[in-house]
Amino acid sequence: MLENLGQYNQVLIDYVSRFGLKIIGAAALWIIGSMAINAISRLAERGMTARRVDATLIRYSQGALRVVLRIALVIAVLSVFGIETTSFAALIAAAGVAIGVAWSGLLANFASGIFLMILRPFKVGDVINAGGVTGTVVEIGMFASTLNTADNLCVTVGNNKLFADNIVNYSVNEYRRVDLSMQLAHGVDPFEASRHLLDRLQQIPNVRATPAPSVGIAEFNLNGTKLAVSLWCNNPHCGQVSGDANKVIYDTGVQADWPVPGPYQVTLGSRSAA
Repeated sequence: MLENLGQYNQVLIDYVSRFGLKIIGAAALWIIGSMAINAISRLAERGMTARRVDATLIRYSQGALRVVLRIALVIAVLSVFGIETTSFAALIAAAGVAIGVAWSGLLANFASGIFLMILRPFKVGDVINAGGVTGTVVEIGMFASTLNTADNLCVTVGNNKLFADNIVNYSVNEYRRVDLSMQLAHGVDPFEASRHLLDRLQQIPNVRATPAPSVGIAEFNLNGTKLAVSLWCNNPHCGQVSGDANKVIYDTGVQADWPVPGPYQVTLGSRSAA
């Protein structure tokens, strides 16, 4: 009886010893692996920062790298306990497929976010028009980007919608053109009006001398002659130049005492106001 009890104790001691060694080995592997993951992540961050990679792309890369390395570490720890990792890896792959199907929209936004970081059609601080929104880019996130509109609204747009739409970036080029129009009444000489208007447009603050402002005939309509006004200015001054130019157009017509445009029709060879 005592001999059998001693054998049971010996078996128990051997089993506990082997299991304890596995626990110690798994714990050591987890600690060392976690330290290695942190070190690799920091090295990757320093390398991308040194190459001036966008901050959002750095976060993307760090997050993806940590997830992959952490999964590999978990599989390695399980293998220490003798757990078959082949079936575990297959289970992870099956779960990934199921999650991919269920979250196809989110994954599309995630993939679009990566392409936005790589192709860089815009960056934080740029003024863009995309996805039906015009505003200043505040953040380019993993799944969506945030813009502040001119009326101080914060709008979040899915990256997939941004990437699938035409993106107009107003901040890439140094300057842009402001297009306006002026309707003249019948009887007003359009060439004289163009000279008067052009002299005053050139005096507007922040209007570029090169390319120079231009005023030309756009069309002839029932109201008279319509002039096309074009000015060039730097992007930050677009609103100011547009407002000042409209005021100049109005003041020029008032000071020259030009008649108010109105449609005319010709009946039986005589001309009369409609």
